[in-house]
Amino acid sequence: MAAPPRRPFLPPVPAPEPGGVPLFPPLRVRGGRQALRRAMRRRRRAVAAGLAVTAAALVVSSPRAAERPHPAAVPAPRERGPAPGALVVSAPVRIADAETVRLLRPGDRVDVIASPNSPSPGGDQARVLATGARVKEVPSPRGTAAEAGALVVLAVPRDTARALVGAGPSSRLAVTLC
Repeated sequence: MAAPPRRPFLPPVPAPEPGGVPLFPPLRVRGGRQALRRAMRRRRRAVAAGLAVTAAALVVSSPRAAERPHPAAVPAPRERGPAPGALVVSAPVRIADAETVRLLRPGDRVDVIASPNSPSPGGDQARVLATGARVKEVPSPRGTAAEAGALVVLAVPRDTARALVGAGPSSRLAVTLC
């Protein structure tokens, strides 16, 4: 085996004199950490957009897609509550279950249901007195027993207010959240 050819000898490069390098502030690379954050944000957005497109494609290509009506063809659900133009009044109603009334807040929509105080041989059933009534106020209890129920003020049409007031003494009233 032949020996590698020898290179000519180069003299060593002299080192700079001590203190020959001028002082300068440290170099700071701008946006080093921010660049990584931006890249991760872009990646998350791209993944989210990809998932949204995939979900839309799956919905459109599903076998049931042809059976469903187009969203523009479906009429918007009518908000329950008083009919447009009906005179709305505030009706204080005593609900039998005070704990249920504690769950209510002004602005909530409720259905009011009346059930007879005592069962009759005719088999009276519970009946709905108001649907979609808006809770206007929930007064704080004033030393009444929990068995006596709790008061709630509802915004209802005048005819519904009459039905609520008429059913109060002879029935136990309950509410369900809409």
